[in-house]
Amino acid sequence: MLSQNNSESEFEPIDNFHQTQQSDLPQSDIGDTRPTQTRIRIRVPKEYHQEPVISNLISEYGLKVNFNAALLGAKTTDDGWFDLELNGTAQQIESALIYLNDLDVEIWSNSNNPTEENW
Repeated sequence: MLSQNNSESEFEPIDNFHQTQQSDLPQSDIGDTRPTQTRIRIRVPKEYHQEPVISNLISEYGLKVNFNAALLGAKTTDDGWFDLELNGTAQQIESALIYLNDLDVEIWSNSNNPTEENW
């Protein structure tokens, strides 16, 4: 099942994204509270289908999360795919990406140059 908030009929090609690397994580200053955003795609393994992975990005890390697209069936045994826009401080986003990485959630960024992101 594919759900989107725009008029496009499918995900943007994955070729426009690359698997997130350490250099993609924002290097935040402790006192920097400026709002920023980034767009990522994640693959949530099927073993986390009953866990509030994305909800935790909001409740535990204080992010605003916009779903650009999602692919997850109600009774599927496959992984879930999400195209997300994360809004918050650089520190919040950095912490949330570390949380996702610790869960072994695959993360892709659409920037080939981390300085292009709005950190």
